[in-house]
Amino acid sequence: MILLAAAAALAAATPVPVDFVEIGRAIESHRLVQARRMLGEAVARGASGPQMEQLLADLAYADGLWSEAQARYSRLAAADPKNIRSAERAGLSSIMARDTTRARSYLKQAITSGHASWEAWNGFGIVCDLERDWDGADAAFATADELSPDNAEVLNNHGWSLLLRGEWESAVVPLQRAAELDPKSTRIANNLELARAALAGGLPKRRTGETSASFAARLNDAGIAAQSRGDTSRAIAAFSQALTVSEDWYARAANNLARLQGK
Repeated sequence: MILLAAAAALAAATPVPVDFVEIGRAIESHRLVQARRMLGEAVARGASGPQMEQLLADLAYADGLWSEAQARYSRLAAADPKNIRSAERAGLSSIMARDTTRARSYLKQAITSGHASWEAWNGFGIVCDLERDWDGADAAFATADELSPDNAEVLNNHGWSLLLRGEWESAVVPLQRAAELDPKSTRIANNLELARAALAGGLPKRRTGETSASFAARLNDAGIAAQSRGDTSRAIAAFSQALTVSEDWYARAANNLARLQGK
């Protein structure tokens, strides 16, 4: 009995190895319930260190917990400036957390390393858009496209960037290609329709079976795009139509219309 008790105590004192690789695979394949369970077990066993911190950051990112992901990746990037992936993820999380200043800082750190991914360049293009740095946006999206050719996400973002500037005809080219690559994306289809509607001089038409909220959202987007171009009459028409379509979008469209009319 004494020997058995001693063996049990020794087994309890011996740390159980943590399979960091398998946890990482679970996160990458979006098996998040399994990943949470495995990380919880690892924490209970006393696991700690950079590998654990990286996995906890990756889990928060995959879960869409942007503020937590930003904080964790920021700490990792500060602890190891050569950890480009953490700098990238800190920047991308900052975009989602609406922290443009930190997003630019971390993504700049990543892209100046010379080893940044297309996601980092794509994210930097989005930051440039938010700051109305059109030359920077064009350069960033072009680099992202070189690193990941025929990527629907990059093409759509570049197309939207061009829409924001009122460059409707130029916007159609990347948006058309994005729609061909990802025909199921409603977001891309909406952006392409918006560009074409602007060229045709009209507003988006309601699709068969489309919900009121979806149609109102597209009208509101059309108004914002027209406003950015300085086309006040079309913007007013779009916001006014959105008011009559959906109660969910009434307040937003009303505010946009009021600002446009200086009320």
